Amino acid sequence: MPIDAITATTPPASTPTRAPKQTMDGEVFMSLLVSQLRNQDPSSPMDTNEMIAQTTQLAMMEKITAMTTTSEENFSLQMRMASASLIGKQVSYEGTDGATVTGTATAVSYAGAVPQVTVDGKAVSLDVIAGITGGGTGASAPAPSPSASSATAPSAPAPTSPSSL
Repeated sequence: MPIDAITATTPPASTPTRAPKQTMDGEVFMSLLVSQLRNQDPSSPMDTNEMIAQTTQLAMMEKITAMTTTSEENFSLQMRMASASLIGKQVSYEGTDGATVTGTATAVSYAGAVPQVTVDGKAVSLDVIAGITGGGTGASAPAPSPSASSATAPSAPAPTSPSSL
């Protein structure tokens, strides 16, 4: 009995697969709601209270997402303001060798997610700066004089405890 030759066949071209979404957004929620309405049993339709609850959940989810975005933008703005206020001041940070480095902040770059403060010619991330040790051009309030603290001021009556009543 003769054996026929087997020829290799090329597999059919695969269709590109779509990467699944990692987050639920309003579009996914609405498509689920429409599918639920389309496939419901006509003899027992969806409860209107349940449908209102689901649309309320969608609105809440969208508002929370907007609040999160606003919060992230506010934090970014606060980092920018904080880094700009360091210009001209003495700041300290931990160097790569673990030693504390102190220098004058001279410039700020907002190119990345975290502002970079230039300290004595070296770019330092804002979140690495450990403290402000002084310096700068800002005016400070004068220290109170000893005579001002010894001025007589009317004293407040001593607080009474509940047991003395």
